[in-house]
Amino acid sequence: MKNHSKSEIVFKSEDIEIVMQEDKGSDFFSKSQLVERKSSFNILFLLSADIHLKAYDCSNQYSFQKNQYILHYSSQENQSELWSESDENLKYLQIQLKYRYVFNLINPKNNKESSEILKDMTHNNFIFLRKTIPPTITVEMHMIIKEILSYQKKGVIQKLFIEAKVIKLLILIFEQFNEKNRLESTSDIPEMIKKFIDENYHRNIKAEEIGKLIGINQNLIRKEFKSKYQMTITHYIAELRMLKAKKLIANKEIMIKEIAIECGYEYIQNFTRAFKKKFGVSPEHLRNNK
Repeated sequence: MKNHSKSEIVFKSEDIEIVMQEDKGSDFFSKSQLVERKSSFNILFLLSADIHLKAYDCSNQYSFQKNQYILHYSSQENQSELWSESDENLKYLQIQLKYRYVFNLINPKNNKESSEILKDMTHNNFIFLRKTIPPTITVEMHMIIKEILSYQKKGVIQKLFIEAKVIKLLILIFEQFNEKNRLESTSDIPEMIKKFIDENYHRNIKAEEIGKLIGINQNLIRKEFKSKYQMTITHYIAELRMLKAKKLIANKEIMIKEIAIECGYEYIQNFTRAFKKKFGVSPEHLRNNK
């Protein structure tokens, strides 16, 4: 089977370019080329598993997990090679912003905070939030990405819409960066764990994964979390999913199956069972009697 690489320009203006890359089918693995233009900021959202990146201008090679991202500043034009050796096809979204656009947006001349943010961005402090571990795409970031990819209008309306979504993504990245630094400075391990779960409860996460991200043994992860919050990680994830499910049930335009997937359940039977155990009635019964 040959490799079918699909690189789609989702949006392009004088200051912003958004490209969706998705490779479909390969004998061995998916591969693509990433271009970073001179004086540009690049947000790379990694949407498939086990992605490897090698920049042509240096010998460094990086590996990423699904749902991680980086914010990288390139002073010169750079090219990188991305590939995946997993069964999952290579998939990522690149948002490229010109330096002058970000400079005018942040306006570092306004105050010290703006100046520090731009400095962090140009020094690539947003690539890794803890040692060599890239940050994780939050649920809210995923929703914005989905909105960008599904937006149909063109012209000025599209430009305003895209710019608003890009600004929101930058705000979320800045907030996540500041929150991570704050948590690290206080060495509050349980809060770091809770923060990670709050952002990722919709997918299949385990204590082992959290331990690798934070750099702590998974047994200690479980112990520290339960000590502070008086519940296990599994119980907390289940509680978050059910609260989300109950909120979505009120919207009759969303199918029960879609709610199950949104809340992290692969099979609707498991979702229905968990919902009934938590609330005493099935999702359908609660919806029909609201």
